Amino acid sequence: MSQANAACNLVSTKDNSPLKITVADDDTPEAKQFLATCVNPYTKLYATDPAKAKQGKAKFGLYSCTTCHGPNGDGQVAVPITDDRWQYAKHITDKGMFETIAGGSNGGMATWHKQVSGNPDLVSTDEILKIIGFLRSQYKGGGDKPWLDEKPQ
Repeated sequence: MSQANAACNLVSTKDNSPLKITVADDDTPEAKQFLATCVNPYTKLYATDPAKAKQGKAKFGLYSCTTCHGPNGDGQVAVPITDDRWQYAKHITDKGMFETIAGGSNGGMATWHKQVSGNPDLVSTDEILKIIGFLRSQYKGGGDKPWLDEKPQ
């Protein structure tokens, strides 16, 4: 792994401590872009191309996100993540949603990122970004969709 890119300062949803995710040798260009800018390149792509969004849906199912959040993120045991009633206000941004998926929460969400968990069999940066892109394509809330207008930090 290379050194962490300081451009995107990720913080834990649990306690606001730094979320230590570094660029890995096998990261995709999209993952590297996100870690540099905090902008998910899949979000706009999936919003305009439902066929591509299926890549994120496949990851959502593969990692059993459906068990708690339902087949399309509409909620089941856990809260819906495709409406405008965010469990955490930070979910209005892809960075915020990434932080919760990667590092977990105090509300029952497990730590899913392989670097944060120390488990190489868990989810990579790129896979989390694809899942978020899919979830954004399923959005059913009203009003603005600020994640479509996110700018590099």
